[in-house]
Amino acid sequence: MIIKILGSGCKKCVTLGENAKAAADAAGKDAQIVKVTDFAEIAAYGIMSTPGLVVDEKVLSAGKVLTAEEIGRLL
Repeated sequence: MIIKILGSGCKKCVTLGENAKAAADAAGKDAQIVKVTDFAEIAAYGIMSTPGLVVDEKVLSAGKVLTAEEIGRLL
C-alpha cells in the first residue's frame, strides 16, 4: 500500500503523515509513506487545500488532519 501525503511539509502535513503511519501499523498493513510537495502534482489530484491524503491513488481526504482512528476506518 502506498500512502501519499500531499502538502508543503508544514506541521499539519507532518502530523497527517504520522497519523497515517500509525493507522497502517495498527491495521497490520505494510504501507509506504510518500510525501508529495510539488504543487503541480498536488493539483493533478484535484486537491486545492492541503494536507491531502491519497491511498493507492485514491484521494481520501483534503484540507484537514485526520486522526489515526479516522484514517484506520478509511483503510
